[in-house]
Amino acid sequence: MLTAKEIMTRKVITVKPDLSVKELARVLVTNKISGAPVVDEQENLVGIVTEKDLIEQDKKLHLPTVITLFDAVIYLESEKHFKEELKKLAASSVEDIMERDAVTITEETSLQDIATIMSDQDKDLLPVLRDDRIVGIVGKEDVVRSMMD
Repeated sequence: MLTAKEIMTRKVITVKPDLSVKELARVLVTNKISGAPVVDEQENLVGIVTEKDLIEQDKKLHLPTVITLFDAVIYLESEKHFKEELKKLAASSVEDIMERDAVTITEETSLQDIATIMSDQDKDLLPVLRDDRIVGIVGKEDVVRSMMD
């Protein structure tokens, strides 16, 4: 049974939270990667950012439907979601668009579990951790490539 250790990419390109969105785009294109773990100054994982996060920044803002009742504004959709969308549109750094709760795996995570996590949780990239340190990353391309072997 294949594990993350056998299919992961070991050379992991990481970015810092204060990196500009423009520079992030350059890093992704130059390195031909779809995303990167976001690490702090001590190299601790603080999030993950993907092409999808960049693309969402360019989408049109969906204005929430609201009703006014007795001078109170009631959001028919999540006000929090609207505020998050607005923040992403105005983003200038990775910190503004990254996903803070990155789903991670260990080197021993099986290929079947990786595929399940990616599918069920709609994740394109999974950082591989050993003792809270990034030792690799598994992307959808790695999973597909392992099926060819």
